[in-house]
Amino acid sequence: MTWEEVTSITKQADFNCNGKLDYNKFCELYLSTSEQCSKAARSRLEIDPRLRQQHFGNQSENFPEGITLPVSKPSPRVSRKTDHKLVRGDSRAPSRPSSAQSSKASTSTTVSVGASSSRNTKLIIEPDTMKEWQCAQSKGCFYLEENGEIISHKYRLHLPQRSALCITIKPFRIPQAEGKSCRWLSVDTALFILKENESQENLQLVSFTELQNKEMFGWRGDLGSGVYWLLPFTTGCRLRKEKTQITGEAKLVWRDEDGELTLTNEFQAALLDIFETIDLDGNGLLSLEEYNFFELRTSGEKCDQEAWAVCKENFEMKKNELTRQGFLNLNLMEANDRDGDPWDLWVTLLSLGYNRALEMTEACPFVIDVCAERCKPRIKAISLEAGGSQLSRAVCRSVVQKGEAQVLDASENIFIYTYRSGSRITSVIENKSENKVIIHVNNEQSKNCLNNRGLTVFAVEVAPKSMMVSQHVMALNEQEEWIYSCVHSLVC
Repeated sequence: MTWEEVTSITKQADFNCNGKLDYNKFCELYLSTSEQCSKAARSRLEIDPRLRQQHFGNQSENFPEGITLPVSKPSPRVSRKTDHKLVRGDSRAPSRPSSAQSSKASTSTTVSVGASSSRNTKLIIEPDTMKEWQCAQSKGCFYLEENGEIISHKYRLHLPQRSALCITIKPFRIPQAEGKSCRWLSVDTALFILKENESQENLQLVSFTELQNKEMFGWRGDLGSGVYWLLPFTTGCRLRKEKTQITGEAKLVWRDEDGELTLTNEFQAALLDIFETIDLDGNGLLSLEEYNFFELRTSGEKCDQEAWAVCKENFEMKKNELTRQGFLNLNLMEANDRDGDPWDLWVTLLSLGYNRALEMTEACPFVIDVCAERCKPRIKAISLEAGGSQLSRAVCRSVVQKGEAQVLDASENIFIYTYRSGSRITSVIENKSENKVIIHVNNEQSKNCLNNRGLTVFAVEVAPKSMMVSQHVMALNEQEEWIYSCVHSLVC
């Protein structure tokens, strides 16, 4: 506090006792004012939906009736203490107590991570030992929606027999993009492995890629024969809406000396990069299925067999699949259809995560590798959509199963789970009570951190008998030490 602020407080009659501060009266008024402010804030949030959306998360996982939440068994992992607790890292107390600790129930967690230590975990299987294994690969992409939601490809994995497996995911390095600024290479990736039981709607979490080697995340284990789903995941800490304003706009087409429209070199380079990301099987050609993922993302429609036959007549194809040159010519035709107006071309580029400078800033292409010891795995992209309840449930359950659990004091039914996996930390709130609760989350004591919400202090509303992600946290600069210090407090 400044000297002026201290003076103004001591001058108030309620606190001034012969020129001295009555500390007891000051604390009483501070607590009552804090409670009044909390009530006023809740009232404003209930009235203003936009303000509510800013401060409350939208990642809640409301379990349908009939699905019970995991029951936390008493174990050394469960703590009822509100002091700072070590969670798979060195504990460091903050220099000053957080204001959130004045709430009626709270718990705090601190994790200290050394510089670059999050990238030192080695995958259990080294490449040399897998030379005889059979492998399958598929590419995919995370795309950022206007509302901040992230969508991606989803995959079905078929194993004809039981086998040891190694499954990895990492950002995809586009060959043509070498030497360029590739922001997506710093985006975190993960895969959740779910077993299909009788139907696609009935999926059971098997495991997830928690091992890390640089930008690659992996899982090693045995899986029985059957059908599995691979759900890609990214926290959203680094894949987020771009704040930097682009002043200029790249030129996409130009007319040659004969007046013919031509794609600029910069636009052609961007299109070839796009081709690499949507060529999911990496054979250098676009099948109808691969092209339809592109169409669904850019226009919301599919290309049927009849329209594909027209493409075959007008653009270069091999084995009924579109070549790179055919893909370039298709986009040139689109420019000619609008007499050089690039509006439709920009719709395509923006929907694929490019900005007006032809930089991919709101998308992250990735590549998945599945290697099996005893059989030939088959992986196939099935859809391009948001993770939905299946992915949210998988994320929450993985943290509950692997993380450290703490109970909010004075509230036996609210648990905070914290789990560190490689370069990220995730916390999940579980509400076992019959009533909705609001949890205040304060990260003011964290150092060199960024989270998926973009807010240092926020509130989380958790429905009765449900759990939801509180936040994902990563290092702002991985070359420096980062400290995750968070206080979860019960508001109501």
